Amino acid sequence: MWDMLGSDGPVFAGVAVGILLGTCSGLVPGLHANAFALLVASVAARVPGPPTAVAAAVLAAATVHTFLDIVPSLALGVPDAGLAVGALPGHRLVLGGRGREALRLSAVGSGVALCLAVPIAIPFTAAATQVYPVIREHLWAVLLAVVVALVWTEASTRARVAAVVTIVAASALGLAVLDWPTSGPLPVGGLLSPLFAGLFGVPVLLDAKDGAGVPPQGDAALAISPTTLARSIFAGSGGGAFVGYLPGVSAGVAGTLALAALPSADQDTAARSYVVATSAATTATSVFALFALAGLGTPRTGALVALVAADLPSRLSIALPVTLVAGVCGALLVPTLGDRVLALVGRLDQRRLVAAVCVFLVALSWAFAGAVGVVVLVVAAAVGHLPPRLGCRRVHLMCVLVTPLALG
Repeated sequence: MWDMLGSDGPVFAGVAVGILLGTCSGLVPGLHANAFALLVASVAARVPGPPTAVAAAVLAAATVHTFLDIVPSLALGVPDAGLAVGALPGHRLVLGGRGREALRLSAVGSGVALCLAVPIAIPFTAAATQVYPVIREHLWAVLLAVVVALVWTEASTRARVAAVVTIVAASALGLAVLDWPTSGPLPVGGLLSPLFAGLFGVPVLLDAKDGAGVPPQGDAALAISPTTLARSIFAGSGGGAFVGYLPGVSAGVAGTLALAALPSADQDTAARSYVVATSAATTATSVFALFALAGLGTPRTGALVALVAADLPSRLSIALPVTLVAGVCGALLVPTLGDRVLALVGRLDQRRLVAAVCVFLVALSWAFAGAVGVVVLVVAAAVGHLPPRLGCRRVHLMCVLVTPLALG
């Protein structure tokens, strides 16, 4: 496989450096994978070494980041046990002492999806090149169908109404702020990091400030049937194929829609399936996006946008083996480091931890977008509080991007 890359030494070094960077960044709460990829690419041109090795480092870092970012998402923002019904699926497992299992479910989902995506992507890309011009011309209709499907997956009429209210609020936020000029101190800025931190990070943390944090965790055995596990992986991988070729749709959206097609299950099984499907969708997306760039010429992930922007090699013969190797390393690192992080966070004071992470997110928003970023973070946090209070899923908040894209 490495023969396609030419000289092995610099590429191996680039992959090793990328894995180390991705490990560190993936454990940082609130640092979005796309923002990190652009940040790495902004300094890539100044790094001495062959462009192929630098590209390998960027790709490996971004890939490992997407594997490990589940660790802080499970360890931080765990609510009080009385609020478990409205908690995120992963947090419900942590509250039940099944956090170590959740880490392994994520690793298995991502690892198997990594193996499935490559053979599926070849014929899928061939088909996509034929239909993509039609999709691009009618993108608004495709995205509208996605939004309608998300609303329909809610369990009750009240929840669907709440979803519509959330969609309107998130859409208004995206239309209002995405074109704002920014001037942060980092060489690569933008409002995506403050937006996502405000919508999905700060509300979860504030809701957890009075919780007891991470309780003692039990064993790591997978309490999910092989059939349910396989269905969740296939559903997530299929959703990842959808996301890899369609702009504005996240792995969370793909996981939600994929699981809606599966048989209904009890709450604990549904939580496990969601963790597996979303992890599989995230990993499959990174693979399908490589083929989308090769077949359609459209970069769909932050890492690929970063490579194109920095004029670094992004051809499939480089990107695919690097992504596969980094993905295997990421899958192994998730349980190894995740168990230790859960144990460490469980010994810390929850209020102080939440306060420290919120301060960090404010500083990160300022670094990416200056004072405008801090304002957007605060406004987005207010919008991000809507779903749990109205009684719908947080995934509808992704309309902050979907609606502006649909409207061109």
